[in-house]
Amino acid sequence: MIVVTGASRGLGRAVCERLLAQGFPVLGLARNAESLPFPSMACDVSSHEEVRRIGRKLKADRVTVTALINAAGIASMNLAVTTPAQVAAKIIQTNLLGTIYCCQVFAPLMLRQRSGSIINFSTIAVSLGLKGESIYAASKAGVEGFTRSFAREMADFNVKVNCIAPGPIATSLLSGVTAAQIRDIVSRQILPTQFTPDAVADLVELLLDERGNSLSGQVLHVGGV
Repeated sequence: MIVVTGASRGLGRAVCERLLAQGFPVLGLARNAESLPFPSMACDVSSHEEVRRIGRKLKADRVTVTALINAAGIASMNLAVTTPAQVAAKIIQTNLLGTIYCCQVFAPLMLRQRSGSIINFSTIAVSLGLKGESIYAASKAGVEGFTRSFAREMADFNVKVNCIAPGPIATSLLSGVTAAQIRDIVSRQILPTQFTPDAVADLVELLLDERGNSLSGQVLHVGGV
């Protein structure tokens, strides 16, 4: 079973649909999971107790977890000094702690078979230092640092841990970003193209496949920086 967070929309939804089309068993986690057309469970990853509840359920049902894809994330494009404290806290809680919580709960379910793959999600905003995205970038910089260290912790169990850091992808996360801002960010990529969710799904497939067995602790930038 591949567990995918943030499965109701955006990159999480795109990844779920790709994996299902390839015949992989998928469990989507999302705050609103009722209407999803694939196996799913309601879960707010910013709550450690909710994540633990899912983990206990999978363990009790003897579900073999082969991979975890941490695609859940939120953003608020604003200057740091004008971002309300509760918004900043929610971004860090969801993006960074949510990723950590899911790794803490679901990685142990991979250790029994001594194999597995964990894919976390970051953003090009970390490398480019984008104006108006400082708190969002801070949360994702934490994800990147966590990924590198956690990969070393999991290496003895043959569990790979990597991170995908997309540039501007056409999802709801860009709703607060103007077309001019998107063009500016894309122009700063090595490959100045606004890629689609399919490009991210391609990388996910690679990391889950045997072709990606040599990669762990890496941050892969869609578009390049």
